[in-house]
Amino acid sequence: MLQKVKDLSEEISKISVKSPEELESFRIKYLSKKGTISVLFDDFRNVPAEDKKELGQKLNLLKQSALEKYNTLKESLLSSEDLSEKTDLTRPSFPFTLGSRHPISIVRNEIIDIFSRIGFTVEEGPEIEDDDHVFTKLNFAPEHPARDMQDTFYISRLSPEDSNPEDILLRTHTSSVQIRVMQKQKPPIRAIFPGRVFRNEAISARAHCIFHQVEGLYIDENVSFADLKQTLLFFAREMFGKETEIRLRPSYFPFTEPSAELDVSCKICGGKGCNVCKHTGWLEILGCGMVHPNVLEACNIDSKKYTGFAFGMGIERITMLKYQVNDLRLYFENDIRFLDQFKTSL
Repeated sequence: MLQKVKDLSEEISKISVKSPEELESFRIKYLSKKGTISVLFDDFRNVPAEDKKELGQKLNLLKQSALEKYNTLKESLLSSEDLSEKTDLTRPSFPFTLGSRHPISIVRNEIIDIFSRIGFTVEEGPEIEDDDHVFTKLNFAPEHPARDMQDTFYISRLSPEDSNPEDILLRTHTSSVQIRVMQKQKPPIRAIFPGRVFRNEAISARAHCIFHQVEGLYIDENVSFADLKQTLLFFAREMFGKETEIRLRPSYFPFTEPSAELDVSCKICGGKGCNVCKHTGWLEILGCGMVHPNVLEACNIDSKKYTGFAFGMGIERITMLKYQVNDLRLYFENDIRFLDQFKTSL
């Protein structure tokens, strides 16, 4: 039996393999439960007691050398494989995918692009404002309900019962940026003011405490309501399509006079009436009007020499109409399944 062990050891030491199949054959022949070495261990029980010590050492050394040979052959086989034949080395190591812009960003950029083409510049201002810029200089009366805690997030309020120009709050509209621009810049002024605003409202499918606005302002000599109408008609047709029609309905805003709300023809039903437009054929998208003389005077602009118009729209509202999104909360949930539906170069 000693001679068998010696011959088997020499045989194993000379073996080489060229494929995984040959390596597996080596393992089965020598190291499996029914392999040659296991058979020798089974026969070990019949060896005379005086020979067991020496033979047992030889068998253990044989098994160990066979395991080492197997591991060596395995490593050699892996290192010799030509991976370039099976793997495209030009591919990225991970399947990275390109992201997409948020729908609010897509529409915001589109709005900016449209107004930039007709001479409007972009201005921005602070989200934390004072009462003077958000309300007082915009011709809001001291008792106006928009000043109440139900509508406004106050950070510090010096006089809880009465309005105070030094009250600090989160801006409820980007009209505060209009005031800052009119205070530092002489007419002519032609600018839009995109930004985030805050109102103390219950969150639902149709409302949120945080939303985004784009407001516009044009002040110069001899600016008329006709200029406002033509500007908004250009915007509506660039945003919703060349066949879009608009209508202006009388309304009220403290900072404009006269004031109006702008509707566009429903592009879903073509003006025939559907659930989206509540069977009217029209969809409201923004408020607008001629800048109130009190606002001009509050910013040291001569209201007898200059006139102007202003408008403001919610970006979420435009996005809902453009992409037919029926729940405002989707914009803030960061659900990849929702966001992946929006692709754009803007």
